[in-house]
Formats: sequence, C-alpha cells, structure tokens
Amino acid sequence: MRRKDAGGEDDLDRALRAAQEGDEEAFRVLYRDVQPRLIRFTGALVGADAEDVTSEAWLQIARDLAAFRGDIDGFRGWAATIARHRALDHLRRRSRRPTADAPAEELLTLAAQSDTEALALDGIATEEALRLIAGLPRDQAEAVLLRVVVGLDAKSAGKVLGKRPGAIRTAAHRGLRRLSERLAGTAEAVSGAVPAPQAGTLPGAGSDKSGGTGAEGVR
Repeated sequence: MRRKDAGGEDDLDRALRAAQEGDEEAFRVLYRDVQPRLIRFTGALVGADAEDVTSEAWLQIARDLAAFRGDIDGFRGWAATIARHRALDHLRRRSRRPTADAPAEELLTLAAQSDTEALALDGIATEEALRLIAGLPRDQAEAVLLRVVVGLDAKSAGKVLGKRPGAIRTAAHRGLRRLSERLAGTAEAVSGAVPAPQAGTLPGAGSDKSGGTGAEGVR
C-alpha cells in the first residue's frame, strides 16, 4: 500500500531502478532511506553490534541488487530480511563464544542502541522505545519493529518472518497494546494519577481497511 508521500516513493522507485543499473548516487539515495530503518531494527536484535550487522547486510544487498525484482516497498522488505538473517547469524556466533554474551534464544531481551532519529511511538525517545519493544515477546517485537520501525505492510513483514499476514497483524496489535499498557504504567508511576490509555492509542494500533494494525505508513 502506497503512503501519502507517493511522490517521494515514486522517486525512490526510480532511484532503485537506477541503482540496479549501477548508478552510485542512486544507491546512496536508497541507503539514506533504508539504513536508519535497518539500524533501529537490528539494534533491537543485537544491541550495540547493529552497525556491524547492517554493514554485513549491505554487502549482500549491493552484491545481489541487480537480481532484485520489485518496488521500493519490496526492497525495504528484502533488505530487512537480509539484515535479520545477518543478525541471527551474529547472535549464533556470539552464543558460541566463551563469554557472558546472551544466546540467540534471548534475541529480544537486549537493550537497543540506535541512531538519534525520533521513533514514532507516542513521542517517546528512540532508545527508550526500542528498549520497550525489545522487552516484548519475540513474535510481537519483530512484528512491531517491521511494521512500525521499518514501515512494512503485513504482507511484506510476513515474508520477512515466514508468517501469514494475519499472524503479523495480530502480533503487531498485541505488541502495540502491551506497549500502551507499559507506557501507561510508567506514566502512573511518575504522576501517580494518570489514567491508563485505551488499547489502540499508540500510532498504528487501530485497524486499517485490510484488518491490520494501520502501522504500514508509520515512520
């Protein structure tokens, strides 16, 4: 589903096609659009190693770009799939080291360290937002990250995770609802009298026309 800034998306579609033909400036345009999303996504998976993981991902993206088929939305999903695979590989390698590093099973319990861009989750800071997301059950965390942070629709997010769109919508909705409850609890702890918001008050927590969470266009 195209977002409201369709002109910008069309420009990115053209940049994608040009990059596939070897245009280096067009590739930089793609990188500036996608890299902040990948940093936030992988930051919730591998913490401080996000830069290393995304660097590995971009090597594969650059290598295989000419063979990619699809528009900019598809490209974001494809890039997220590659980044996720590199993140899981990284966690598996780290779990085999004779250190106190967390194993892959603790994938989303790591605190996120990300770039300084704001994340659209009710105005809370990026690092705090990703920390809260990382504390969700894994299926919910990945669904929220892909839909709200990377900006994929349910179908594209499902391809990344190997799940049906309906399962992604459900996991994202539950994750956003749980985040809303946690934010409400935090606010009450600070003020002692802040009423809890209703489920669905976070950006993207309502239903869209397709029955999803509405998070497809959230940045």
